[in-house]
Order: sequence, then structure tokens, then C-alpha cells
Amino acid sequence: MLQLGGTKCSFLLCLGISIVICSAIYLRARVPTEPQPQGGSLGCRPFSNNCRAFLPGSEEGAEWHRHDCQVESYILNSHLDCSDLIRDLHFITRPLSLEEESYPLAFILTVHKELELLVRLLRAIYTPQNVYCIHVDAKSPREYQEAVQRLVHCLPNAFTSSRSETVTYAGFSRLQADVNCMKDLVRSKVRWRKVVNLCGQDFPVKSNLELVRYMQSKLWRDRNMTPGVKQPKTMGYRTQLQYMEIVGSHVAQKGKGLKKGPPPHRLQVYFGTAYYALTRDFVNFVLESPLARDLLEWSKDTFSPDEHYWVTLNHIKEAPGSNIDGGWSGAIRAIKWRDQEGKVHNGCKGRYVRDICIYGLEDLPWIIERNSMFANKFESSTFPEALDCLEQWHKNKVLRQAMVPIQPSWLLATMVNSNTSSYCNSSSQTL
Repeated sequence: MLQLGGTKCSFLLCLGISIVICSAIYLRARVPTEPQPQGGSLGCRPFSNNCRAFLPGSEEGAEWHRHDCQVESYILNSHLDCSDLIRDLHFITRPLSLEEESYPLAFILTVHKELELLVRLLRAIYTPQNVYCIHVDAKSPREYQEAVQRLVHCLPNAFTSSRSETVTYAGFSRLQADVNCMKDLVRSKVRWRKVVNLCGQDFPVKSNLELVRYMQSKLWRDRNMTPGVKQPKTMGYRTQLQYMEIVGSHVAQKGKGLKKGPPPHRLQVYFGTAYYALTRDFVNFVLESPLARDLLEWSKDTFSPDEHYWVTLNHIKEAPGSNIDGGWSGAIRAIKWRDQEGKVHNGCKGRYVRDICIYGLEDLPWIIERNSMFANKFESSTFPEALDCLEQWHKNKVLRQAMVPIQPSWLLATMVNSNTSSYCNSSSQTL
């Protein structure tokens, strides 16, 4: 009997030791380790040699190893733990300064494709004090829509629009998508100060801190930013003729050039960019004012109404934050238009699509020098090196300006000193 009891005790002791050892091995596997210097993560594209000029340490022979290379396949995994997702995709998890925390921003992202671009854009502009509304085109593939839902589920201050439009290029649906997000944002618990709209092929140039300071500058503190001018005669066809959307395809004229009636309330129509930075009071005006609602209704059968709606309302004296004499001021987007080649820029180093440059790596010096809020457009499939380089340059700047300790999980890449074969992981060395 005593022998049996001793055997039982020995068995339990061995079992306990085995459990402890297995637990230790499991926990060690779960805890992220320091990046290894043998080439970074598997499948990572190395930074182009032409990118070195934008990254610190290159003059000393240092190399940068990327840790994030499988964004799209990672998000498409339907069995993700949110804490792992936020860590592995390098989202910033706390406000980087009191200045930013006290001036939260709202963002509207209208997207329909390129999941990788969306993730990289969102994490570049993401901070916990802001709020993000993502409008996913109703015609986007189901897999894409589900992946976006999984992503925002893990971000408490991000959500998808409560109403989704089938967006048509140059159609009213594009404008309606922004309005839908605005209706959601005014109900948010986040007391955001200004709202900025983005598309899925944008990428930031300014850091969040720089955006906050720019919007609080003397020129823009209480004003809306809607670059534009009185509608030129060459653009008159957009609002003088009637158009209809061929859903999900294109916009076409109604009949044989049916004419529209004049704009409501004798408004002067302006023409400008579809991008903006708007005060919260102005957004309330857009959603509540009969004048704004009448202009929205009148705009339903116009061509590309988002390029006249915001700027026209911002030239109404009674509108909160109106900027009647603003003209084209406001550094919202760095865009290379084909017809401005040789005047505003030195040509597109990538390729033109609808007369807008899809940026290549050699376009980055121009983008950085202009220092607009955002740059448009990028494609991860055709010119991936341009986005890789700008993303790392931007993250370096964001973390360099931070007033809080840098978390290792926030880093997109690590600098390796080839002379010492050691990693530089501190914020001063990494940035």
C-alpha cells in the first residue's frame, strides 16, 4: 500500500513538472522576441537603394530590416485575436502627446479595393484619441468587406459606415458616402474637432501632431479647408446639364443634354477639390441646414458633385467656419496632374491613371518637399517600393516627435548597423 502511494506521488510530481515545462515553452513562444538580424521577416521586400536617402543611418552603412510583409494575408485570417492583430500590425496604442490628445480628429475613409493599402493607411493615421469611419463600397467583394469588419472590430474608435453606397466614379454616390459617415461621426462619443476625408489610395505626409498643429494654426484654427474657386465656364457642363449614374459603372448624360435648373437659394456654384478638413460646427450645418440639404438634393443629377458641394457651402458667409476668400489655399493633397507637368511638378515617375500620377519611388522627393497633409495616389501592386519607403519615413517622423516611450511593437522596421552586426532598438537609434 505504501509502495502504491509512493508511486502515485512520484507520478503526480512528474506530471506537475511536465506541466510547468510545457507552460514555460508555450509562454515563451507567445511572447514576441527581438527581431533577428538575418534579413528580417520572411518574404519581406528590402528597401530600395533609392530609399536610403530618406532613412537615418544610411550614411553610416546601416541597413533597415522590415518586420511587416504579409498584411493582406494576415487580415484575411478569420481566427485572429485582437491583441495579436494590433501588436503584429504595429498600431500605435496610446496618444503620443497631450497636444494631440486634447485635439482629436475624425477621419472618413472611402474604400473599395486593395486591402493592404487600407491597413497601411489606417495604421499610419491611427491614434486612440481619434475616430475613424470607413465606408466600404457595397459592390466590394464579400471577402474584402468581412476583412475590413474584422479589422475595425479590433479598434474601439473605428467603425464601418452604418449605410453603404454602391459608389460610381464621378457620381452622387461618392458624395453620399461622405455624408453617411458624417451622420455616424456626429453620434460618436469622441469629441472630435475637425474631420478629414480620405480615399484608399491616399497616404499621409504630415504626422498626426503636424496635422493638429496645422489645423490649429492662425490661418485655419476656426476655418474649413475646401480649396476651390468660382466655377470656370469650362466646368459649367457639370452642373448645367443632367446626369445619371449607371450603378457601379459610370455617369452618363440624361437624354440628349437635358438642362438643369439653377442652384437653390441663388447660390454661386464653386469648383474645387473633393478633399477637405471641416470643423464640427460646419458638419452640423451640412446635416441640419435646409440650405445645405437643398443643395445636396439639387446635386444628385450633377457630374462629380463632391467637387462643388463642399466648396460651395464653404463660401456661404453664414456657414460656420466659412472661408470666402480661401481660393486654392490649404495644403490638403500632393497630386501630380498630367496637365500641370512642367509647371507644378517635374513629371510622373510612376504612371498616369485618369491624368493623376500613381507615384513611383522617384516621386518621393517632390512629395516630401511639398509637405501637404496627404499624397495621392499609391498602388501597392505596381510601385510597392514607393509606399514602403514613404511609410517608413513617415513612421520614423511620427515616433521621433512622440512625447511618450516608444513601444517595440510600434516599429515597422529595425535599423541594423552592418559594422557591429547589432540591432538598434532604442527610440534614438531607430529614429
